[in-house]
Amino acid sequence: MHGLIARTLQCFLQDTYGQAAWQDIAGRSGLDLPGFEAMLDYETGLVVRVLSEATALLAKPADTILEDIGTYLITHANNEGLRRLMRYGGVDFIDFLHSLEELPGRARLAVPDLRLPDLELEGHSGRAFCLRCTAPTGEPTGFGHVLVGVLRAMADDYGALVILDHRGAEAGCETVDIVVIQTDFASGRAFELGAPLPVPRASSIP
Repeated sequence: MHGLIARTLQCFLQDTYGQAAWQDIAGRSGLDLPGFEAMLDYETGLVVRVLSEATALLAKPADTILEDIGTYLITHANNEGLRRLMRYGGVDFIDFLHSLEELPGRARLAVPDLRLPDLELEGHSGRAFCLRCTAPTGEPTGFGHVLVGVLRAMADDYGALVILDHRGAEAGCETVDIVVIQTDFASGRAFELGAPLPVPRASSIP
């Protein structure tokens, strides 16, 4: 697994639960401190073990932690660059949804050896969508839960009211149902299209 993904898990745990919690989780997982390096590759089993130890220590299901990671990627002050990059996906939340299929390709432009799951968006109406997230061969599922957190945070960022439902995984493909109730439900967070584009920090997934 690419170190950028593993490093994101580490930064989430450190920023959300503190350095002591991270050191405890790393120790239980057999990971040498200080932890993951963003540009190295790691055994998938090691990263999965870190997540498993986090669920045990924090008494939270893995799906909940993964969704929290998605929210963290958009809302935490350390990830403002990534949040702004995502906002460039469209002028409203529905435009943003249609840009999601380009996300894995955009990530490879920034980090050529980073493999994100393939994304496929299917529209059932103007406001109802199905997002399919297919894990790369040999990688575990779970990114769909991260996407639920990202989508929830981006909906708030745009000021949209949405309903999200992760319907589970089958043969490596996760399905997320999305219903956009209202695109201008709230004012959303400030964003200037013409502002300089920041560079996200190394812990963030592009």
